[in-house]
Amino acid sequence: MKGIDCAIPVKADTAKALAAAGMKFVCRYLVPERLAWKRLTRSEAEAISAVGMKVVSVFETTASRPAGGAAAGKVDGVEAYKEAKLIKQPPGTVIYFAVDYDAQPKDYDNIESYLRAAAAEVHGYKVGVYGSYAVIEAMYKRKACTHFWQTYAWSRGKQSAYANIYQYKNDTRLAGINLTLDLNESFGNEGWWDTKSTEVPKPSQPEEVKPKMKQEDAEKIIRFLSAAWYATDSQEAKAEYNRLADEVRKAAGIIKVG
Repeated sequence: MKGIDCAIPVKADTAKALAAAGMKFVCRYLVPERLAWKRLTRSEAEAISAVGMKVVSVFETTASRPAGGAAAGKVDGVEAYKEAKLIKQPPGTVIYFAVDYDAQPKDYDNIESYLRAAAAEVHGYKVGVYGSYAVIEAMYKRKACTHFWQTYAWSRGKQSAYANIYQYKNDTRLAGINLTLDLNESFGNEGWWDTKSTEVPKPSQPEEVKPKMKQEDAEKIIRFLSAAWYATDSQEAKAEYNRLADEVRKAAGIIKVG
């Protein structure tokens, strides 16, 4: 499916035009208020959802931020989580963290640490990475995250088989849409969301617990415990025998009388 990403917020009329142009999703920035010029808001997410498109959340403050390792990842994870909750992004969906530069193998340890530290802070959300072919391949092999958004930039003509989303063109315009954007294609398991899917399902009723022990076996065990109860003068031991007998009754579904 085709989609776009852009730095500038998408207004309701633009969302309609994008949907009319065949776009199925919009990737937008989940960032703190200090970056308000590109910040995804709840009202924007509603406008995107209203025309049948999905939202992909990506966190990025500076291009090479993941090179800062675990310390940077922890801070960014906390901020990403706060923003996700603020705009009511449904739990279980994905927050992508951007590696927006030509990262080299010497950077991979720090990028992995960054992603793992961020993941520890975004409770209930899955973590993805945006980056070049090499970054996608390396983070997949390291199992640093679960979702992958590849950019053609710095990929040197290669496309990863692990990419859930592939950004194939930057800084372009679509006919009739006054917005500079990037073009993407998705291949499934994107981790996207919309504002129509935020309702938390009601917990299912617990199933009736069936006895795990035959009643006749339970009665035999209880008789042994009873004999031990009469054979001791220790009040502590008697209390423990009573407790064990009650547990056996529960396991066999025996109702205690008196």
